[in-house]
Amino acid sequence: MAMTFADALKKAISARGLSLRKIAEASGVSYEQLKKVGQGKSKTTNVDDAQRVASSLGLSLDQFLSGAFDPEETISIAGKVGAGAQVPVFDAYAKGDGPQVECPPGLSPHGVVAVEVVGDSMEPVYSAGDLLFYTRETHDGVPDEVVGHRCVVEDVGGMGWVKQVKAGDEPGLFHLISLNPGANTMWNVRLKWAARVRLHWPAEFAKKR
Repeated sequence: MAMTFADALKKAISARGLSLRKIAEASGVSYEQLKKVGQGKSKTTNVDDAQRVASSLGLSLDQFLSGAFDPEETISIAGKVGAGAQVPVFDAYAKGDGPQVECPPGLSPHGVVAVEVVGDSMEPVYSAGDLLFYTRETHDGVPDEVVGHRCVVEDVGGMGWVKQVKAGDEPGLFHLISLNPGANTMWNVRLKWAARVRLHWPAEFAKKR
């Protein structure tokens, strides 16, 4: 059963965890106009604006007015990472306190975190602002199945990297192959952990919350 625009707007704010101002910015509808609706001074708005609000939430107008939508699933951004040693900002956010990004289609959010690429040292494979999603299968250590693949890693000095991981010259050591052909390989590095990159999402597709 269809509800009033005012009721649908309240439900959208609660279900999606968005502020009225965020909805106004995303839809292009006047914040003051939506504020009047939210304060009960108006029960509805014109059809065009209602459609804009619904579209900004990824819904049809019928879906919006029926209230038939669930909270969007999000993934935590753990920090930022670069391929060069000048970016010691991995895990910059306390667990769960950092920004969130909308979960990409087809990827379960459970056990998955993301890091944001900074700088141009991983061009042309990854660009600044891109997000890399990964799952740490173990808290410490490097699982055999990630060797040979592009991974998010942390070395014993606490630095975060995105490299192709190869077995080193001795047990417990690894060669970190740069994604940029012009960058140097890091030989025989001791790692705290490594996790294979499950998904690369270009910056223009990322919807941060």
